[in-house]
Amino acid sequence: MREEITFHRIAYIRTDFPDKFGIPRQSGLAKVRGKIIFEEKYRSKEAVRGLDEYTHLWLLWEFSDSAADGWSPTVRPPRLGGNERVGVFATRSPYRPNPIGLSCVRLDAVEINGKLGPVLSVTGADLMDGTPIYDIKPYLPYVDSHPEAEGGFSDKVKEYRLPVIVPDECRELFDSEQMKVLEEVLSQDPRPAYHNDPERIYGMTYAGKEVKFRAEGGKIVVVRCETLKSDRYSSADS
Repeated sequence: MREEITFHRIAYIRTDFPDKFGIPRQSGLAKVRGKIIFEEKYRSKEAVRGLDEYTHLWLLWEFSDSAADGWSPTVRPPRLGGNERVGVFATRSPYRPNPIGLSCVRLDAVEINGKLGPVLSVTGADLMDGTPIYDIKPYLPYVDSHPEAEGGFSDKVKEYRLPVIVPDECRELFDSEQMKVLEEVLSQDPRPAYHNDPERIYGMTYAGKEVKFRAEGGKIVVVRCETLKSDRYSSADS
C-alpha cells in the first residue's frame, strides 16, 4: 500500500473573504457566494455534464493558509471556550495530518465562460478566496443525509448567535446581500472564544472593506468600516 499519493488542484474558489479571520466556521452557516474556477487542464464541459441536475455539492479542499503549521493530536475548539482539548479527529480543525477540508455548498448555476470554461456558482461557502479545490462530488440526499445523527459537543453550541449592531454609515458601503452575509458572519462571533476584552477592537476584511468591531454586552458592535485601497480578492477571472 502506498504511503503517499499526489493530489492535483483541479480548481480554486473566488469569495469575498481574502483572509481566514471572519470566514464562517462551517459551510452553510452564512449565504456566502462563491465561484469555482477550474484549472486550465480541467476546463472541460464534459467533466461537468449532468452536474446541474444536483442542488448541492461536496467540496474537498486544502487548508492552504494553515498547512505549514503542522498538526496536533489534540486541539482546542473555539466553541468550547478555547481551553478544553479534544482529539483532532473529533473536530474539523485545520491542524490535521493532511490539511483537507470538506464543505457542502448549494449549486446555484453551471455557467460556460468562453475563457474559463465551466464556472460553478455556489452559496454557503466557508472558504477563503483562492482556496485550492481537489475534488467536487454531488451531494446525494438519500445516502448523505442522516437526520438522526448526533453532533457531539457541537450540538451544544449550534444555535449560538449574538445580536449585531451596524451603524448606517457602514451599511451604505455594502449592497443588501453583502450586508446580510456580514451580519450572519458577525452574529456567529468570529473572535477566539477565550478573548473577552470588551474594549478590544477586531478587524476583518470582507468584500473589499475593512470591518472593525468589538463585543460588548452580549452583542457584536461594528465601530467603523473602511474601503480598502486595493481590492485583494478581485481578479480578472472572478
